[in-house]
Amino acid sequence: MRILCTGVCGQLGHDVVNELIGRGCEVTGTDIRLVYSGIEDGSAVTSAPYISLDITDKDAVSDVIGNLKPDVIIHCAGWTDVDGAEAPENRDIVCKINTYGTENIALAAKAVDAKMIHISTDYVFSGKGIRPWEPDDKDYGPLNWYGQTKLEAELAVSRILEKYFIVRIAWAFGLNGKNFIKTMINVGKTHDTVRVVNDQIGTPTYTLDLACLLADMAGSDKYGYYHATNEGGYISWYDFCCEFYRQYGLTTKVLPVTTAEYGLSVAARPFNSRLDRKKLVEAGFEPLPDWKDAVSRYLKEAEL
Repeated sequence: MRILCTGVCGQLGHDVVNELIGRGCEVTGTDIRLVYSGIEDGSAVTSAPYISLDITDKDAVSDVIGNLKPDVIIHCAGWTDVDGAEAPENRDIVCKINTYGTENIALAAKAVDAKMIHISTDYVFSGKGIRPWEPDDKDYGPLNWYGQTKLEAELAVSRILEKYFIVRIAWAFGLNGKNFIKTMINVGKTHDTVRVVNDQIGTPTYTLDLACLLADMAGSDKYGYYHATNEGGYISWYDFCCEFYRQYGLTTKVLPVTTAEYGLSVAARPFNSRLDRKKLVEAGFEPLPDWKDAVSRYLKEAEL
């Protein structure tokens, strides 16, 4: 099975490439950087071909995918700086990357009859209420520009293709890149007290676990929308921080605050990021492990 993975210099793309290599797949990685940049773990760096690719360049995307003729495209690339997306000078490029870049991938996938696995987000929803969002919910209403561009990307994929997976995740953390755990542990090492919001509710996603699921999907034809976060009860960012501080051994005091009290975010954040995951099991996919177990494994692997 020939697989093309975009965004391999990021948290998820890095883990996806390594998982696919471990399964003996013929995988090629792409990202906008001229050379691969990530953790030197001896697999993604040396074992998979790498192509520098700007997904906003429609002709380049068509040429790369037309030449490789992959059976599956796992699309992990995207603009992920939620606050940065709100800056007026960034809005056009965020749209070009998240929406039109994804559309370019989908059109090229159709041309070679490839499956496409597109990574999306809870931010496509309004974040209102307390009911977990189901994969096939159409009650959209993103609160910020990042969410709007990701919603438009989803709609492009579903409009262009028949053989697609749209996989929404939330609160991602992985070894290769920045994330909430890394940031807060570094802050906790130099502060006696930290403030973390307790009124935004969801579940984390460990990219290493998600990569296993995406590799399983690549060999499947159970197309459609899915939600894929780690198992375990729904929690707040405050709960999340308390748990990984406890596991790491930090005694820094964590103070729960409301989003309004925190007041530092530029982009509006959803209060309800609960994602219903039962469709995964109904389709025969293995659910992701409990998030506390994921944190434990992550902390053992990460050099923090």
